[in-house]
Amino acid sequence: MKTLSENACFGGTQGVYSHTSKACACDMTFAVFLPEEAKDGPVPVLWYLSGLTCTHENAMTKAGAQAWAAEHGIALIFPDTSPRGDDVADDEAYDLGKGAGFYVDATQEPWAPHFQMWSYITDELPALIGENFAIDMDRQGITGHSMGGHGALTMAMGLPGRFKSVSAFAPICNPTAADWGRKQLAAYLGDDENKWAAHDATLMMAEKGFDGPILIDTGTNDQFIDLLKPEALAAAIATKRQQATVRLQPGYDHSYFFVSTFMEDHVAFHADALYAE
Repeated sequence: MKTLSENACFGGTQGVYSHTSKACACDMTFAVFLPEEAKDGPVPVLWYLSGLTCTHENAMTKAGAQAWAAEHGIALIFPDTSPRGDDVADDEAYDLGKGAGFYVDATQEPWAPHFQMWSYITDELPALIGENFAIDMDRQGITGHSMGGHGALTMAMGLPGRFKSVSAFAPICNPTAADWGRKQLAAYLGDDENKWAAHDATLMMAEKGFDGPILIDTGTNDQFIDLLKPEALAAAIATKRQQATVRLQPGYDHSYFFVSTFMEDHVAFHADALYAE
């Protein structure tokens, strides 16, 4: 693991690091914020998964999460959204290939050699984090924005017991029924739609639910709301009688102005779960 930068931030440290990923067969970059309390021992952690076209840097610089994480003594992890490198497959469209890993393990060519983002985020990177940082891996929460909200919800439901809490900002809620989803799942996983179900939060909610609290915010002026389909997930939550708070925020769009506005609420929500006895 290489240290690319470390900066003092709200009494703690915001670092950016790189390593050679076996899962993705390329060098990967990620960011970690450690609050001041990490100097004295392991602290709880909140994962933040970013959306289409993003890297580790977008949320690190735009979401305003560090101030609230420092207040609650919580670490933050900002992974990248896809493999990177000259030999990594890509597509001319912004919503496929680099910056658009969709947090799945690709089985189809040309994506399979590198696009193993599910394994990277749920297995390889947590192991690296646990070995190198003062983080309590028994107290994890996960959140994300858009494609990252999709990843956060599916990982939380797909890995029972891993996360104490899950939240999402404008998540892609029902990708098997939307253009943000069908195209990518077919490309990465093939045409058998049965293999897509484990990466659709609405279908997973109907089947499994989540053993813990959920918080979801979406703006009513989100320019992509028809692709996100929050109503599908809300219906599944109601049918499942899942513990959840689903909010439509009047006037907000899909941008980081929206994310940063409600970040305080989300970090406090996770803090309640991560510090619960």
